[in-house]
Amino acid sequence: MKEQNEHCRKTSYKKVGYDLKLIIIDQIQNAQISINHASDKYQVSRASIYYWLKKYSTLEQKKQGMSKKDEIKKLKEKIEELEFVKDFQQDIIADMELITGVDMSKKSLPKTLADEIEKKKQNRLKENG
Repeated sequence: MKEQNEHCRKTSYKKVGYDLKLIIIDQIQNAQISINHASDKYQVSRASIYYWLKKYSTLEQKKQGMSKKDEIKKLKEKIEELEFVKDFQQDIIADMELITGVDMSKKSLPKTLADEIEKKKQNRLKENG
């Protein structure tokens, strides 16, 4: 009769120093290596690597001095800025199309953007009579 312990071998892992942890995390974050491959290569459990990644990301946020709320606020401000730039560019394109009579947006822009510019042109025509 076979022993039951034969199938339940526990994988032994070695202890990893701080410098090696940072190297492993860096390789994973730069897509040089997968977590599974790192686990096999360095004989470290995947759970440990996930833990290091989580710990390291919060450590990086502390170094940058930015909380999640601050990061979200900054991203929202960037979105507002980009929307303003997009609206400004669309206004310029709409004005140019009205002046020249050439529909540039329909030929070179995605349909959704071309439709937005067409609406701006229609609003301009209504305003100017």
